[in-house]
Amino acid sequence: MLNFSESAEQKRMIELATEIMEEHVFPNEKYMVPHRGLPSEILKPLQQIVKEKGLWAGHLPKEVGGMGQGFVSLGLLSEVIGQSPIGPYVFGSMAPDAGNGEILWHAATEEQKEKYLIPLANGDVRSCFGMTEPEVSGSDPTTLQGTAVKDGDEWVINAHKWFTTGAVGSAFCIAMVVTDPDANPHNRTSLFIVDTNNPGFEVVREVPVLGDHYVGGHCEVRFNNCRVPAEAMLGNRGEGFKLAQLRLGPGRITHAMRWLGVARRSMNEMMKYALNQKDGDKTLADSQTVQNFIADSEAEIQASRLLTLQAAWKMDQGDQARKEVSLIKLYGAQVLNNVVDRAIQVLGTYGLTPNTPLEGLYREARAARIYDGADEVHRMVVARQLLKEFKAKEGLNEQAAVTK
Repeated sequence: MLNFSESAEQKRMIELATEIMEEHVFPNEKYMVPHRGLPSEILKPLQQIVKEKGLWAGHLPKEVGGMGQGFVSLGLLSEVIGQSPIGPYVFGSMAPDAGNGEILWHAATEEQKEKYLIPLANGDVRSCFGMTEPEVSGSDPTTLQGTAVKDGDEWVINAHKWFTTGAVGSAFCIAMVVTDPDANPHNRTSLFIVDTNNPGFEVVREVPVLGDHYVGGHCEVRFNNCRVPAEAMLGNRGEGFKLAQLRLGPGRITHAMRWLGVARRSMNEMMKYALNQKDGDKTLADSQTVQNFIADSEAEIQASRLLTLQAAWKMDQGDQARKEVSLIKLYGAQVLNNVVDRAIQVLGTYGLTPNTPLEGLYREARAARIYDGADEVHRMVVARQLLKEFKAKEGLNEQAAVTK
């Protein structure tokens, strides 16, 4: 049975994280450089504070320096640190490094963990994930065209990727490419770890996107006859699709909970402005329209939060919770956009300026409905799963009726 009470350890975690956000993270947002993040001389001391407080890398197990507290705790922490665009960087859980760390933990050999996972988990290096290709649907990795062909003791990779987040300045890339073109769609691909100093790895450009995007950009990259040793394969041959899923479920938990932090911060900006802004002899907070905005936002935030914690709880029980994860991805992204939009509407033109965080949050929020699977894809996943369950149930009922 799902228990909505936070444990003593979780309460302590939330209190510590909130303290760090208020004392160290929010005051340093002003130093964030668009498209580049925080300067290292500011970021590294903040990360050290987080490590000393035991809140570093909530997505990773304790064996590699993470917290290892499970998905519910990860979600609760993400809700706090997600209030700021620099929060995940400071707490060592920023995509794509977080997802790559999860894959490496589950699938890497001991040698690969030592070379790639440990430095990544420590925050000493950054990484990127090369999957999406411009020629095929970004929402369907079974259609990838990039290939890796075995040549003696090496694999030769030729692939064209884009929206490879964090590629500029990264130490390595986990690339998803086709190794078995004649296999069934879910067993065609494999993952490879490619050092970015490999002469066959090329960052073509940073692709301009809406928002002050992440460190390292969202890049177009090419693998040009890129040779890697056989031991560069991550996991087993043909497991690319399966292993890629390891980063999506946990990633969507953290996304959805971070969005709640952003939504809550936006709502606070809306209420603060409404209480202080006069409209004649009344404040904006006295307006029924503004009160409706506040009430609707609270209802959506609470609903999204409960959906997300339920999905996290099921994952802690060993359930993949695919339906629930798709639900929180599509619903949480919509709630995020709704709440930030209402907040800007209340602030009016002032909300369009950089004098509040809303303008930047709004630009970032729009992307949430696309990355890690567009809304339409997740609706399809949920609907298909529900129809499958309903059909099975009806089939059992029909059989029972025939038996009677």
